[in-house]
This record gives sequence, structure tokens and C-alpha cells, in this order.
Amino acid sequence: MKKRESASHQREAPEPPPHRVRLPGFLIEEDVGLGEVVKRVTYAMGIKPCNGCERRADALNRWMHFSR
Repeated sequence: MKKRESASHQREAPEPPPHRVRLPGFLIEEDVGLGEVVKRVTYAMGIKPCNGCERRADALNRWMHFSR
């Protein structure tokens, strides 16, 4: 009989690399995550950040980056 591994012993799948979007006219040199862009726009509009906003920004940053 084969022994079943418990869920705690199984390895998690590695997180895929973020999508990269090139914007040739972008004015900055370093990569900017999508979460940072959304955070800057909402801050400029006067929306106050909350705890959930940081988690959303982190998740979006892991998902997509803008580069030059």
C-alpha cells in the first residue's frame, strides 16, 4: 500500500514571474508594478488608503510590471 502525504508535506507550486509590459514613452527608468500605479492614482484622487489597499497593491505588483 502507498502512504498518502498530508497536505502539509506537499510542496506549493512556485509563483510564476510577473507579466512585463513595455511602455516606450514611460518617463521612469525602473520597473513599476501595477499595484503602485493604482496606488498613485487613487492617492492623487484623494482616496485614503486602507489595509486592504496594501494587500491589493502587493498582489497586483506580483501580477504585472511596467518597464521602459
